[in-house]
Amino acid sequence: MELFEAFQNRRSIRKYQDRPIPEEVMTQVLEAARIAPSWANTQCTRLVVVKEAAMKQKLAEAVPSSNPSYRAIQSAPVVIAACGKKSLSGFYHHQASTALGDWLMFDVALAVSQLTLAAHALGLGTVHVGLMDVNKAGEILGVPPDVQLVELIPLGYPDQHPNSPPRKALAEIVHWERW
Repeated sequence: MELFEAFQNRRSIRKYQDRPIPEEVMTQVLEAARIAPSWANTQCTRLVVVKEAAMKQKLAEAVPSSNPSYRAIQSAPVVIAACGKKSLSGFYHHQASTALGDWLMFDVALAVSQLTLAAHALGLGTVHVGLMDVNKAGEILGVPPDVQLVELIPLGYPDQHPNSPPRKALAEIVHWERW
């Protein structure tokens, strides 16, 4: 799949086929996240791969049932918890290097973007799930205190083909030289 085609056609998938993901495909998806760029190559992103149905059910309890992706947590063959190691990205000599502080959200987003595009290129679907009780989900996953859970990503072969949502025109989001 050509890169710009992947940008154009990737969609949030919330319904999945009951079909396992081959190990070599799973490795390719995870590798895409591993090689993502990060602040000063700090590589703060950490991933937890969840396949067990009982564990996915527990994770679903941390997601409000009103969240459109609630059922996806339970039904996807895999759920990936994207996390970031705190006080690493954006730090120099253990001090935040910018007014924005910890850059872990930015670095995790870079890794997750590559992961979701790789998944799409391999015929898989994903959806970003951020609306959750992050502390409860982190506790369920055993995330240590020096790591921040950022989002859950259901992953599997799509059982739906949603249309593209409307996007703002380039002129609405781009400013040249000054705001």
